[in-house]
Amino acid sequence: MDLQQMLYAMWEADPYKAVISNPVPEAESGFHKLVMNRLGTGWQVEKYTKTQVFHENLSGEEAFAYLLECMRGSFRQCNAWDEKKEYTIRVSKGGKVSCQKKKAERPPKAKASHDRKKNYILQEGTVIPPLKDMGIFTAEGKVVRSMYDKYKQINRFVELIEDEIDCLPKDRTINVIDFGCGKSYLTFILYYYLTEVRMMDVHMVGLDLKADVIENCNRAAEKYGYEKLHFEVGDIHGYEAPGPVDMVISLHACDTATDYALYHAVRWKAKLIFSVPCCQHELNRQMESEEYALLTRYGIVKERIAALMTDAIRGNLLTECGYKTQLLEFVDLSHTPKNVLIRAVRTVLPRSVRIKARQEVEAVKQQFGFRPKLDELLVGDIREENTYG
Repeated sequence: MDLQQMLYAMWEADPYKAVISNPVPEAESGFHKLVMNRLGTGWQVEKYTKTQVFHENLSGEEAFAYLLECMRGSFRQCNAWDEKKEYTIRVSKGGKVSCQKKKAERPPKAKASHDRKKNYILQEGTVIPPLKDMGIFTAEGKVVRSMYDKYKQINRFVELIEDEIDCLPKDRTINVIDFGCGKSYLTFILYYYLTEVRMMDVHMVGLDLKADVIENCNRAAEKYGYEKLHFEVGDIHGYEAPGPVDMVISLHACDTATDYALYHAVRWKAKLIFSVPCCQHELNRQMESEEYALLTRYGIVKERIAALMTDAIRGNLLTECGYKTQLLEFVDLSHTPKNVLIRAVRTVLPRSVRIKARQEVEAVKQQFGFRPKLDELLVGDIREENTYG
């Protein structure tokens, strides 16, 4: 085993404390010892000089990367403790790596955390097959320590849905469409949450353009015993639902594909909409303004402002169509910079609120020359029926 493999094996044993010592003189890190303490789902690193101690808080993934970096260049020894054993990894001057594992005779005390343990919806200790196949849970339902960040992200996604789920009908089957489902990690989690946690009768369809991906998803659904979850090859643009739709999910639809997903949701009068837009190029290409030339002069500024304005306009258009709409922060599993989730709930909004939302869209369109696709799609009877009907 090489150094990384040894450190990872130690990390998988779920240590609560690690001491990194024996600094390499020529490395000149400035620290003679590092102490890593696990606090909740993250770690705190204490960096010791001869006269001072500096602290840094890291996530689980960041902490392991930091440990590996230190042992590769600045230090030659790491001692770590779990509940039963002490692990010692040494790197000789010649680069030879050795590892020793023994019963901990006098293990150091764990540092007390002041963080209250969060009660996650998808609880650790529960066997959830999709999470196991994603490498986030062990076979026993325990969170893999290095995957804690992804575990939190998935729970955050479920929490955003949990907040509004009670508005769905309780006396019949709930129909859900997931546009651009991709490999469907969150689709499987959502189906599990709705059927196993909330005990709802749900029929869910995942739609994507890639036939091989859809085939794999259908095999996985069969493997998990998810009888009312199936996947189809299809284009968001021309998709027609076989019946009423209660919830629309769109987490990976690129550029104007998101607009078609939102358009269908409004057309079907879906009660709930959850969308994480991606690759928003449309308004960036259209954006011009003499009065606010500063916002269009620099490419990176223009790109980011156009992306945010795209979502703001979408939010207002949904409001105009009778949806209580929020733009919320959501970090996707792929760690893309697109971190806005649109959450919309069909409700009864005052006419004045809808008209104001329309006026704000018109003002932005006039100022920057925008022609938003969703605005073009929501024409005629669809807008009239949803806004003023």
